[in-house]
Amino acid sequence: MRMTEYIQPELLILIPVLYLIGYAIKKTSLISSRFIPLILGVIGIILCIVYEVTTWNFNLFAAITQGILCAGASTYANQIYKQLVKK
Repeated sequence: MRMTEYIQPELLILIPVLYLIGYAIKKTSLISSRFIPLILGVIGIILCIVYEVTTWNFNLFAAITQGILCAGASTYANQIYKQLVKK
């Protein structure tokens, strides 16, 4: 299975964007690490809603789903990096 079967190809850019946002939040130490996935989920949903509105194709369910999937993929990428590279 390819990621584009679940995440719209034009929204794949959100995965590295959310990864970098999560990295920045982690480095600030202002917010507990356990809240980062939740924050990324909210940011992902908001960015997907903005995308849906700007393309005149507003679908709230699709925006929420895509935002959660992008945030999940970003968190997954972070965990792969931690498990394979950092050890």
